Amino acid sequence: MSDERPPDDGIVLTEAQKRSRRNRSIATALALGILVLLFFAVTLVKGPAVLNRPL
Repeated sequence: MSDERPPDDGIVLTEAQKRSRRNRSIATALALGILVLLFFAVTLVKGPAVLNRPL
């Protein structure tokens, strides 16, 4: 018994939607990169003393 069906194309995006999705992805990547750099900078400013705090 072969259950072969033609592949379903699903949702096909227009060029404008593809461009919008790409721009959103780039914006998300930039925001994440800036956040990582911010955390890194704060860690450098605080220095190694960040681990020597009283319990």
